[in-house]
Amino acid sequence: MTEARPPVPPFSLETAREKVQSAEDAWNTRDPQRVALAYTPDSAWRNRDLFITGRDEIIAFLTRKWERELDYALRKSLWGFRENRMAVRFQYEWHDHGGQWWRSYGNELWEFDEHGLMRRREASINDVAIDEADRRIHGPRPADEHGIDIPLQ
Repeated sequence: MTEARPPVPPFSLETAREKVQSAEDAWNTRDPQRVALAYTPDSAWRNRDLFITGRDEIIAFLTRKWERELDYALRKSLWGFRENRMAVRFQYEWHDHGGQWWRSYGNELWEFDEHGLMRRREASINDVAIDEADRRIHGPRPADEHGIDIPLQ
């Protein structure tokens, strides 16, 4: 039986937004096993300067990430889409073991298979040190904020 992760392509504006919110919700669990299930078994990633292939490498990467990026909380916004591809912008906040808070800004390019699993992810990310008082993201997005765009800075 083939795995499926609805919604599936080709995407409409509504289903593209749903896909982005589902990804945000999954990543905010900080559960590498759960997150990896949204990707094809041979999914190919570029994340900053790393190249990752397959669910096992995704799980290992996310495990290391969330051991280092404490109290991680993410927001994603749909930038554009067509057929089985999307462009997404995101911001997340976290602190390191020394207590320094960071806001990470990024853009992702996504490509999905016919079952709605992501087979390719390319992410460019920059980190900016922030004061704890400047935080904007305090955990998963409440349902009444779904679909609200994130500010540029």
